[in-house]
Amino acid sequence: MFDWMAWTLPVAVFFICIALMLVGMTVWEIRSPTTLRKGFLPIATTRGDRLFIGLLCAAYINLVFIGLAGRIAGWLALDQEPSIWVSFVASMAALALIMRRG
Repeated sequence: MFDWMAWTLPVAVFFICIALMLVGMTVWEIRSPTTLRKGFLPIATTRGDRLFIGLLCAAYINLVFIGLAGRIAGWLALDQEPSIWVSFVASMAALALIMRRG
């Protein structure tokens, strides 16, 4: 069923984190309905809006990292491409920033 995708540990962890965030946000929304809030984003957002924007940013960070991994290895004179865990940590940090301050 899932043979079409290259399921590695980082990919599985990334999708598991997304699923857990969606479940957690659903429970949080049921227990405490959200209100509009203005942060550093140019629009007033709810928690769900910030989660959506943060997940898009996380996906783009991972895609950019994958696209530039070979060049990063060349720029830093590394023997091999940097670990995908670097982009995972960066994308989760960006998501946390958007959720908290966005």
